[in-house]
Amino acid sequence: MLFAPILKPRTLLAVTAALALSACFGAPDVMKKDSGNRPAASKPTRPQPVGTPSFTSAEAQQCAFDLQQAGVRFTPLPNQDHGGGCTSIDSVKLLDVGVPVSGLGPMTCPLARNFSAWAQFAVKPAARRYFGTEVVKIETFGTYSCRNIYGGRSGRLSQHAYSNAIDVSGFVLADGRRILLDGGWKGDLASQDFLRALHKSACRRFGTVLGPDYNAAHHDHFHFDMSGNGYCR
Repeated sequence: MLFAPILKPRTLLAVTAALALSACFGAPDVMKKDSGNRPAASKPTRPQPVGTPSFTSAEAQQCAFDLQQAGVRFTPLPNQDHGGGCTSIDSVKLLDVGVPVSGLGPMTCPLARNFSAWAQFAVKPAARRYFGTEVVKIETFGTYSCRNIYGGRSGRLSQHAYSNAIDVSGFVLADGRRILLDGGWKGDLASQDFLRALHKSACRRFGTVLGPDYNAAHHDHFHFDMSGNGYCR
């Protein structure tokens, strides 16, 4: 026998709205700005199996509702089995996070939610602070990729294989400058301060953050994913 949890009025309202949201998942959704604070950590939940409709769990629907409330435009994607153990479960295609982003593929909803907040509340203010101008593009090496860690022939699957990771490689400023991890991490003082501020902010938002100081494989990008429990290097 299944028992429904007793929800507080505010929680019930949010979940009810999220459930209503799922009815229009065939079209892009639009959301307003959030507070910029990292969402409270939650226990990992078992993803919906491939072959079932996406965003059917209360957790996934709440995540989609959070994205809407933050002003992000996105399209929910169907659950997919890509073969080789690689999947995209309760994932989205981000359409607009307030600044153009290159290379985006499927992203799990929690990753999309935290990346959108990082772009809005860390990247944009940091560009103004350290360079006195706006960021007009975030450049990435992508999200989903069915491969092992570091692209090796053996070993466990990367979080990219689950659409649960993104690699950020650089930033384009309104004045035409490109601030790249490759070179910028040990470049001029403004670039160093900018990139380290973004790294520090990311460590408060993602489960795992890896950068140029981690190893040679990450010399040219930040790796963000939602696994782990605040591992930051």
